[in-house]
Amino acid sequence: MPVYEQQVLDLDDGIQPVQQPVIHPGQPIQQRFEAFHALNPWVLRHLEALAADCVAKGFKRVGIGMLFELLRWRYGQATQGDAFRLNNDYRSRYVRLLIERHREWAHLFETRALRAA
Repeated sequence: MPVYEQQVLDLDDGIQPVQQPVIHPGQPIQQRFEAFHALNPWVLRHLEALAADCVAKGFKRVGIGMLFELLRWRYGQATQGDAFRLNNDYRSRYVRLLIERHREWAHLFETRALRAA
């Protein structure tokens, strides 16, 4: 099926302007992530929808980096010039949340030991 005829996953519904938390110098990454996630719970929902779409299409491996870039692209389509600032440092935290919520996806993602708290 040509790309233009494929069904596009509708992520525009629920995309909101990103809210950035106040970050304090030296604040541990886990605290920064938790603050960001609390202000932007829709990000996890959309990453989850993208991952579920990959599973439905039979992907054997999924990269959180790919999901981040897809979400950035969809965000750009759904907003008018609003910069989507999604910190790459949060990738490892989001993939762990996805696996926590969907244990059956654990084999899809490669995870490494966390280096920073």
